[in-house]
Formats: sequence, C-alpha cells, structure tokens
Amino acid sequence: MHRRDFFKTSAQAAAAGGVISVCPTSGLATDAPAGDADTPAVLKSYTATDHRRRLQNIAVCTQKIRTYMRKHLVTNYLPGHCCYNLGEYPCRKPWEIGEYDEEELDRLKDHGIQLIQVFDDWNDSLRLFGGDKYTALNPAGFRRFLEMAHRRGMKVLAYASTGFLQWTDPDFRQEWSPEGSRCSLGFWDMARCAPNSPGWRAYLLPRITRILNEYDVDGIYIDAGYFTNAAKEKMPEGSPLKKPAKDELAAFEETAQYDGALTDLLALIYGEVHRRGGILKLHVDGALEPQTAGRRVYDYLWVGEGVRDADGMRQRVKNHTPYVIPCIDMSFATVDDAGDHFLHAIPYLQFPILHAGKPFTGERAMIPGVKYVSDDDFWMRRCREVWKYHQEHPDGPHVYSGWDSATPRADTRPTHAHWLKQYRPLVEEGTWAFLEIGDSDLLARPLPGDCVASVFANRDLHMVLANYSNSPQPIETAEPYVAVDTPSAAPAKLWQLPKRSLKILKRSA
Repeated sequence: MHRRDFFKTSAQAAAAGGVISVCPTSGLATDAPAGDADTPAVLKSYTATDHRRRLQNIAVCTQKIRTYMRKHLVTNYLPGHCCYNLGEYPCRKPWEIGEYDEEELDRLKDHGIQLIQVFDDWNDSLRLFGGDKYTALNPAGFRRFLEMAHRRGMKVLAYASTGFLQWTDPDFRQEWSPEGSRCSLGFWDMARCAPNSPGWRAYLLPRITRILNEYDVDGIYIDAGYFTNAAKEKMPEGSPLKKPAKDELAAFEETAQYDGALTDLLALIYGEVHRRGGILKLHVDGALEPQTAGRRVYDYLWVGEGVRDADGMRQRVKNHTPYVIPCIDMSFATVDDAGDHFLHAIPYLQFPILHAGKPFTGERAMIPGVKYVSDDDFWMRRCREVWKYHQEHPDGPHVYSGWDSATPRADTRPTHAHWLKQYRPLVEEGTWAFLEIGDSDLLARPLPGDCVASVFANRDLHMVLANYSNSPQPIETAEPYVAVDTPSAAPAKLWQLPKRSLKILKRSA
C-alpha cells in the first residue's frame, strides 16, 4: 500500500470508529502483534541471557563511569545515510532513472546504506520543465527511484525548505521576506521567507504536505533557510536583514537563545511527518543546531555546510542533541586522510554521510538560458573545477555532490564502508552511550591530553578511543579488550594510538 493511500484508509477507519496502528519505523499500517519483522531485536528476540548481558553491561557503566559529557539511549537510529545525486540541475533535459541507478542502489545496499536524501536536484525549482520547487523534475522517474530504493529496504527523504524560495518565482510575495534578505549563489537567488509570516505559512505547509501525499517518500529533509536571532544580533544596525517582513506577526518570544517562530514552524512540520510514520532531517546553518528551548523538531541534524575547520566543527557539534549527521564540506575544509571524517564523528554517536548517486559533473553551472547570480562566486568556480576534473577522469573516481572533494579519492567508499561496519554494532537498538567519559574506573589511568573515550553498552560493551593530538599516545584500560578490526588478536589493556587515530574496542568476555 502506498503511504498516501494508507492515510486515506486510516482517516476513513478513524471516522468509522475503527482502530489502526502505525509502526513508527516503517510508516505502514499493521495489525500484527509485537514481534513482527519491524520490531527491534531488543524487543523481539532478546533472550533472558541477552537481557542479562545488556543489563549487566549497563550496570558496569553506571557504577564505574562517574562523569561524562552526555548519556543517551539509542532508539530508532539509522546510521547509514547517503546524499544521492539524481543528476545535474539546472540541466538541458531532465535526468532519467535507469540501470545505472539499479546498480548504484545495489552497491549502496551492500555498503550498508539505510537512508537516502535527495537534494534540490529532485525538483524543478527554476520551473524549467513545467514544475516547481515542490514537484519532481521527472515525476515518473522519481517514483521509479523511490520504488527501487524501497525494494532494497532503504528510505528516501526529499528536500524542502522552510525559508528559501526564488524571489523570481511567480508565486513569491515580497511581503513574506524582509527586503534584501536573500541567499544569492550560483543559480539560486532565493528570498529568506519569514517563519512568522502567515502568508508564507499558508503557501508553504500545504506544499510540504503535498510532497508527502504525492510521492511515496519516507520523510523530508528541511533546509531552514533562516538567519538565527543570534546571527541577527551580530549584524550592524540598519542592516536590511534585521528588519521584519511586512507580513510578519510577532507571536513568540524571540531571543538569541530561542528562535520562537522557527521552532513553532518546524514543530508543526515535524508533527505532520511523524503522524505519517516518517523521518525529518534538518539543516539550520553551518554547524548550528536549532535554538528550540529543548523542543524536539528533528530526527537527524545535518551539519557542516560551509564550515572550514573540521576540528572546530567537532567541538561545536559534539554535544548537539542526537542524531547528528556530519558532512565535512570539502569545498572549504581539508582533512589529512579519509579516516578523519570518522575520527571526528564516531566517539560522539555520529556517523558521516556518504556522497553517491550519479556523478556530479559540474555542468549545472553552464546551462544555456539559465540566469546565474554571478559568473565568479565560489559555487560557479567549484562547478568549473569539477567539470574539468570530470572531463579528465570520465571513469572516476567521481565527485557526487557539491560538498564532496573536487579531486575525489579512490578509497572514500571503502573507508566509509569499513567504519560503518564497525560502528553499527555499537549503536544497536537499546544501547546506552556514555560520550566523552571523564572520571571512570574503566580506564587504568587518566587519558592523555587531546584523547577521548566513549562507551557503548548493550549485550556487548564497546569502548571507542580517539587521539586528536599530533603525536602517538598510550591509553590503558582497566580490563582487557579486543580491537574489533582484529578480533582474533589476544585481549589487551594497553593501546598505542597513532597520531589522529581512532580505535574501537570490545570488552573481552
């Protein structure tokens, strides 16, 4: 049953006094008892021995870890995320879905990918082919792609924005946005529409609902397109970006620590997505998390766009509310090797996104008839750089997104798959994660400077060790562990971590 048909059925059942249940993981109707295929193992198949092991390991952590940065119970977590490039946009003709995508999705399934997000290339935001920002560029092709992903057990999120709309779009109304509040880059020349504009809300919300109804997507990836109150406070007096839109209605408290109208708007969308059994991924800006005074408005937070310092980003996002999906923006940042992405993420219950799909060729920056904001902004330069690389390396390795490295490495995918395989056992349903532990009896001596340990307790007890310094560091555990990448090695207590390296351990039975 397609999701849109299910909701029609559920509404009819509710009107008739019937009862229908929804599995929050799949969004599908079910009258099956507990223990069906979508039920996590901790609820469905853990034996008394499994529960005993889990509770004993949690007890060990409770008794022996006295300080930590954060403690979190892992539930409803899909760590394997992919940003899938459907094709170039703007383009001379709409992308097609075919055998290449079948093969790529097979590769991604084997890789361990569980959730796919598609960016702005899924829609027709410039109205080049009769669509708009809320409709698929190729409706039949997009539906085929969704069916192909679902057949492989993967979920798909479609891009939308709570703020951005091309100011040249015939539907745009200037009263929705402060004069001069625009994001102008490449082919995007977008107004930042105010979250407390009644007119903008009346336009936006039915269209987001239409995406959920019209296509069998599993949720929405929201790009906030919003200047936070904290950012506005730092702007000079008289800046047009600080002025309200004509249609704004000041209904909420607004402070540097709380974006009231944005919180309300996101909460409405989050509630609608969840009512349908879906997933909401959010991006605010750079490495920011939304200032919502603790109100939950996302399942996954995507961070990293435009951030230049990967180490600095780690410090800024390490205590964000889970689940965080870091994307080191290789347009700006540099890393020593492919493993750095995982060094920054895994100790903090985070896992980096994979870029995949069709090759990102850069041709989107040179489509006849498209009006570009500038011929020399960083996005245009980036696309030309990628275009040159693509002509010289038509057989790959490929670039797959605007955040990917313009000179990709052949080991990017194998490295991502290697760490994802090691990470997934750490974050099984029901795991208690103790992040960045401090005073603890699990370590034989205090950690060296610039080193971190995090602990993950379920049927097995894992410890993640990270050395962020530029010199080798010894770390000694109180009990013997085995490195998960060498399970046949003898258990040990002393671990020599090379500079800027990561090691995942499992406590020896």
